[in-house]
Amino acid sequence: MLYLFAKAGQQNSNNKNFQFWWQDNHPIELDLYSNMFEERINCLHNNPVEAGLVANASDYLYCSAIDYEGGKGLIGIDLLV
Repeated sequence: MLYLFAKAGQQNSNNKNFQFWWQDNHPIELDLYSNMFEERINCLHNNPVEAGLVANASDYLYCSAIDYEGGKGLIGIDLLV
């Protein structure tokens, strides 16, 4: 695996050794009070459901959906919506 990360890192002048993540992301700032922010949270929560890993987002062990439904997940979080 390290060989593949090193090879990918050599192809990008921004890296010294390895590259693990793609460099083509386009981050955008989301307004906490906009519908778009809530849509993004819902999209993230539903990814495990769409992938067929669980039936409900709150059933996925590493998802904060359970916190947004009033339960308690593995890690304490601050609710944003």
